[in-house]
Amino acid sequence: MKNILSMVLLALLCSSALTGCDSRAPQPEKERGEKAAEVTPGDETGERASEADPELDEIAQAYVRLVLTLGNHDKSYVDAYYGPEQWKTDAAADAASPAELASRAESLLARLPEEIAPAGDLHTLRKHYLKTQLTALAAHAHHIADASFRDFQEEAKALYDTEPPVQTYAEFDPVLAQLEQELPGAEPLHVRVRQFQQQYRIPEDKLEVVFNAAIAECKKRTLAHMSLPPAESFKLEYVQDKPWSGYNWYQGKAHSLIQINSGLPIYIDRAVDLGCHEGYPGHHTYNALLEQKLVQEQGWPEYSVYPLFSPQSLIAEGSANYGIELAFPGAEKTRFEQETLYPLAGLDPATAEKYQRVLSLLAQLKFAENIVAREYINGKIDRDEAMARFQKYTAMSPEKAAQRVQFVDTYGAYVINYNWGKALVKQYIEGDTESRDGRWQKFSRLLSSPRLPSSLHW
Repeated sequence: MKNILSMVLLALLCSSALTGCDSRAPQPEKERGEKAAEVTPGDETGERASEADPELDEIAQAYVRLVLTLGNHDKSYVDAYYGPEQWKTDAAADAASPAELASRAESLLARLPEEIAPAGDLHTLRKHYLKTQLTALAAHAHHIADASFRDFQEEAKALYDTEPPVQTYAEFDPVLAQLEQELPGAEPLHVRVRQFQQQYRIPEDKLEVVFNAAIAECKKRTLAHMSLPPAESFKLEYVQDKPWSGYNWYQGKAHSLIQINSGLPIYIDRAVDLGCHEGYPGHHTYNALLEQKLVQEQGWPEYSVYPLFSPQSLIAEGSANYGIELAFPGAEKTRFEQETLYPLAGLDPATAEKYQRVLSLLAQLKFAENIVAREYINGKIDRDEAMARFQKYTAMSPEKAAQRVQFVDTYGAYVINYNWGKALVKQYIEGDTESRDGRWQKFSRLLSSPRLPSSLHW
């Protein structure tokens, strides 16, 4: 495990927070007209899953109902649901307490094998998925009932099926020193970073045209390698006063509502980041493929609901962030921004390469956010100190630091899913696959499968 942690951390240090800066030479785009990689339902060799399992289907239905009912006690818990409306109605009328729901989850767990032998076929992955998701559901229900998590690390393991690395601030001193060299001055570093970034803010009246162009390019690059449901679509909205920068609300039938938070400044790099992360090949793509391949074609109801505080979120967020550098490897993102997005936003593309250097350094500070969140959740620092440390160690503006603390207040240890999740997905995809097409194919299979963090190693 330690070797894997070292490998993925080293890999992440040359990636941006939401943007890759792959040091390898860019690989050529797929030739026009070349066949996209097909995702075949079944195991990772393309075979279908084994025959129907009525016992597992019964557990899966009960799991969906439990997720919906626990949502009565945590309005953030059910991120998406597109199953039978009656199940939702029944859940809304269920007065069971969180402790009772935890007990129901544990009873379902007792019906599953205590140990599930690692295997890559869909049927085994499905059993592992249900067991792991139910375990997280029981843990979250217990936490709602009696605040049972003792610390950040325990919460991460219980809800997200992983143990994120424990780091120190000193590990990020070399990166901060490089930022000081890129942006010299007497003012605090976070002030200099903000002043520098202001040059790259998208004017409010240009947001729509810039985002439309970015999303169109993200979609084009995704469709060159993956097949999506023919009727897929999404609606884009701009909102304010949210603890996040963007959000995908999956509606079912391959349709999403994507919201962009315009309450804080939106810089030019965020257009591609959010277009990929929330849309193609990120959350919208992931949810549409799960619905098509596992709900419709396999008939598995458990994928018609998405509980936010669950191991599935690490795969969702990690793949959405990794998908950015998969779609725009090497210098391709900066080049597309220079040639297309900068002119649309009325910005000068001449300094885009320096901006990317600064962004790449800021990205290497993303794991420092986990340290601040850990100390804050564990009660070692208060809200004001958490904001101060976000500014000092991740170069966030005061406004962004306040938003980040609000995010931790709302979502707790969920922060690990963006950086650690990306690192784990990157290692899974690239560990044994070097070609660009091969990585897209493996990524496509991941987005259509029941894999969770602990089954990435199978």
